Amino acid sequence: MRIPTLLCPALALLLAACEAPPDPTPRPAPTPPASVFPSIGAVERLDPALDSLISTNAVIEKLGSGFKWAEGPVWVRTSQGERFILFSDIPPNKIYKWSEAGGLVEFLHPSGYTGTTPRSGEPGSNGLLLDRFGRLVLCQHGDRRIARLGISLNNPRPVFETIVDRYQGKRFNSPNDACYSKNGDLYFTDPPYGLEKRMADPAKELSFQGVYRLSRDGELKLLTDKIAYPNGIALSPDESVLYVAESGPDTKIHAFQVKPDGTIDEGRIFFDPAPLRQGGRQGGCDGLKVDVNGNLFATGPGGVLILSPTGKHLGTINTGTRIANVGWGDDGSTLYLTAHMYLCRVHTKTKGAGF
Repeated sequence: MRIPTLLCPALALLLAACEAPPDPTPRPAPTPPASVFPSIGAVERLDPALDSLISTNAVIEKLGSGFKWAEGPVWVRTSQGERFILFSDIPPNKIYKWSEAGGLVEFLHPSGYTGTTPRSGEPGSNGLLLDRFGRLVLCQHGDRRIARLGISLNNPRPVFETIVDRYQGKRFNSPNDACYSKNGDLYFTDPPYGLEKRMADPAKELSFQGVYRLSRDGELKLLTDKIAYPNGIALSPDESVLYVAESGPDTKIHAFQVKPDGTIDEGRIFFDPAPLRQGGRQGGCDGLKVDVNGNLFATGPGGVLILSPTGKHLGTINTGTRIANVGWGDDGSTLYLTAHMYLCRVHTKTKGAGF
């Protein structure tokens, strides 16, 4: 499976990791090797159940810095065996690549706005993901669409192929984050953050902010317009639940039951972080991912909130900064964090769904 692009070799989806049968013999957690990267923040533990997900001696490593607002990390592997993380830096309209071997390099510019008229705000790509063929898919703020990175042998600039950019003839606000189901359906959110004046922008064509499903055969369906600022989105491992983070003043995480036809029910509040905010924690609900057992690793007040499948808050990965998003990488047991100006990672004892 390959992703054609001007700026990198062919990419492929990471192969699913094979797990050995569990060993019933209790053993102390291994001491991780000394890191060459500086540590930042701490893992805060609220429940003993967290110990089965993150080692008690785990550290948060700072891999890169100097970004304006880092977002949308996605793990990729080339057919030549190269492994790296890609992530957006939204205000400068760029995507960066980081690998253990090559460090940090610029990967793509422009990433989300290809127009020629200078503009302010958040024009770049936001959420990044790979489709079932291993091609890079981008939520593009400035171009107000979801696009696929293509190739042109005669054009020095990247070529983007529009996947979807309108609902009932009206342009989206600024697609923010997305996830694929196993059958190739695309679920995504569309808040106003990429518009220069956001809700008050005169270019805003839709009167609402939606959560959508684009079926594998191209049918676009509005799932809900009841969330003021829909943001991060993820499916549970068995795809029976769709999680949607709501950012903005009334930040929280919603959970929707997925119906057999791919649509959703009225939903419920899965986690309300209001007490954390009242306690002075900074940040809101933004990007989120799930592990193989259905635990959520969801950004929120104070960092990455680790929530059980029932919504119990087990602990927090706290870098001391606002964290926009997370993504699994390596063999599935490394969690990469886009933490405002930083790219960080923490090794876990669990694995991300799909690995």
